[in-house]
Amino acid sequence: MSENISQAREFFDACETGKGWEKCQDYCLPDATFSSQTGALADIATLAGYCEWMKNLLTPIPDGHYELKFFAEDEERHCVVACAVFHGTQTGPEGPGEPTGNTIAADYAYMMDFEGARIRHMTKIWNDTISLQQLGWA
Repeated sequence: MSENISQAREFFDACETGKGWEKCQDYCLPDATFSSQTGALADIATLAGYCEWMKNLLTPIPDGHYELKFFAEDEERHCVVACAVFHGTQTGPEGPGEPTGNTIAADYAYMMDFEGARIRHMTKIWNDTISLQQLGWA
């Protein structure tokens, strides 16, 4: 296993389990950038900001967890891709209203670009509209 794919696996798990930037920064450049063509994440431009967003998502969805479907590296392009399904139920506070009790099963992908042995940029591919509808937030 290459160093990049190992770093990406550690990062992915830390991010998806709500460890926040405090833990995720171990795998990233300090100024790592983030992008996603979604309304929910439109204001987030740094990977630090995204990691904190994921950490905060686990407050209204405390049982949130991922089901990993695919994980691979393109060594020539210094990129690792992860595809997964995020599952959970909105039973906690701090959603857009009272807890709905609705569940989510959201497909998504991370494209992690590396510089050396650290993530320099991550793109999240996700249909936030469907996810927000599943939760009763839209």
